[in-house]
Amino acid sequence: MPTFCRHNRLVQNCPICSKEQDVEMRPVVSPGGQTVRHARPGGSSGAGTTGRSAGTRSATGRASGGLTVRRLSRAAEDGFRSALVPGVRSGADAQRLAEELAFAATRLQRLQNDPPGLYAEVADASPPIDERTWLAFLIAYLGPVDDAEPFAGIAQARTPWRSGEPPHLDGVETGPRTAHEPERGQRTIDAYRAWAQRSGSQEAAFTGDAAWTPERRFARVFERLSLPGLNRGARFDLLVTLGRLGVYELSAGTLGLGGNDQVTVAAKRVLGIGDTMLLERRAADLAAACELPLDALDLGLFNWEQGVRAGMGIDPSTEPDPALLGPALAALGL
Repeated sequence: MPTFCRHNRLVQNCPICSKEQDVEMRPVVSPGGQTVRHARPGGSSGAGTTGRSAGTRSATGRASGGLTVRRLSRAAEDGFRSALVPGVRSGADAQRLAEELAFAATRLQRLQNDPPGLYAEVADASPPIDERTWLAFLIAYLGPVDDAEPFAGIAQARTPWRSGEPPHLDGVETGPRTAHEPERGQRTIDAYRAWAQRSGSQEAAFTGDAAWTPERRFARVFERLSLPGLNRGARFDLLVTLGRLGVYELSAGTLGLGGNDQVTVAAKRVLGIGDTMLLERRAADLAAACELPLDALDLGLFNWEQGVRAGMGIDPSTEPDPALLGPALAALGL
């Protein structure tokens, strides 16, 4: 009797469940009659290498169809298993994931309690709310860099909202999560101004319906902010910043996953599934089990995927708060 797995495949055809149940994968017969065996996931060849693509790549690392192939490094499998993160098969990878999630949550605490640099100006209720919102947009769009002066480039590019003058983007220094592409020039900035003007003001655009809950407001504004050149990461970070700094009542109820941005790719790797709805559900379960806010998974997954920590306004070498790291390690059985 054929046995189907949780991915709706025959167990012997599923690279995930065949590994878990120690079932030999069924050989695949190509149209030309040549038998090809699946590579086991998580092997020493790396997650980005498959039997078919390896033979079609050029010496530059590009596939024959022009696709850029990234080789992802993973620690060797060592028997680690967790139902919360079924895609992680190494205790070292799980340890690093817990640390990055706790670091991201530590940063969110810092935003609320002692915002660094230009974030403090966004949190200051004295200036007009449109100026505070505009500054938050520039921070999210350009991104803090990871050096002694993370906001220097943003400060140099900054212009007042009321002036209507575009920011000075020529040669601006941008951070690791920037959405700015120099070849686009001011087009994303123009699209943002037009978006705000359609609502009458930035405040009106970000507030929406006064009856919305913070979670619904976050989701609706996140969707409406799908502007040319404003990627998922910048939109999500902008709304998290505005909510955490008390500018608007915004709270992430989902991660807004989708497409091929680094956070979505990392979520698929960690959570072991590609369906967006199930990804969001598993992400929420992971955050709850680790006793961390859901929005911490955004930067946490980004840093885990990149392999290099982005501080996003705070020193990347900052140690995660032990009170946040402990429950995350415990949830993953570490």
